[in-house]
Amino acid sequence: MSENKILELFSNKKIPIFLIGEIGINHNGNIENVKKLIQIAKLSGFDAIKLQKRTPDICVPENQKNLVRDTPWGKLTYLDYRYKVEFSEEQYYAISDYCRSLDIIMLASPWDIPSADFLIRLGLPAIKLPSAMLTNIEMLDYFSKIKIPMLISTGMSDIEDLDRAIDILNNKNILIFQCTSTYPCPVEELNLNVIKSFSKRYNFPIGYSGHEMGLAPSYAAVALGIKALERHITLDRSMWGTDQSASIEPTGMYRFVRDIRNIEKALGDGIKKTYESEIEVAKKLRYFNK
Repeated sequence: MSENKILELFSNKKIPIFLIGEIGINHNGNIENVKKLIQIAKLSGFDAIKLQKRTPDICVPENQKNLVRDTPWGKLTYLDYRYKVEFSEEQYYAISDYCRSLDIIMLASPWDIPSADFLIRLGLPAIKLPSAMLTNIEMLDYFSKIKIPMLISTGMSDIEDLDRAIDILNNKNILIFQCTSTYPCPVEELNLNVIKSFSKRYNFPIGYSGHEMGLAPSYAAVALGIKALERHITLDRSMWGTDQSASIEPTGMYRFVRDIRNIEKALGDGIKKTYESEIEVAKKLRYFNK
């Protein structure tokens, strides 16, 4: 079922916008938080949830590994903190099983090659390439050989970066997300019209990954014709973490999905017509038509 739903994104079939709840690291290393968010996402009507997979020894720069910072667990080096919020492979399998039991798609973003290897073994139906990896030639070369459906974010990048990434990936199943990698992102930097520019330039479906506070820009992206939409989700925006402030809480998650589905209905088919509900109104108001 999940593979079919992903592949439909790359077809000409008219389907509801594919909604991804980005958990990221908003779980703060607690698998019960992940399960709660998965359950709420499913009940709210999201199609998928997404996590981030890292190998901290690879992803943390050498000059930052021993930097000490305040964390919910007290003062830790940045490397130790990254390990605190990283799940084991066994936990990832448990999360995958939990998603399967609720019939919600699990996605994840790899931040290094060993993490990419693991996510392929995990059997995900698609890979989300994070903005940070869009210019990582080693990562792009790796996925050029795998040919799994790719959802790619474009924060911190210009059009030449994106052109090069698409050329290296050489994959017919790519979905491109307009994205600005600021958390939270000021509205004047969201640049939603890039969605239209992408649609003209590429023969790929286009999505939007929003890091803004509030919901209005995401609704505008729906009206611009996107096929997929990703927003960060959290149990509580006051929780510790850099992504929390740009995330949607449980009550907002339900409202978010409901509003998007209503916007899709409201957009209609573009054919001007008289609706049956207007006929009696016309009889009253067009008194001159006798």
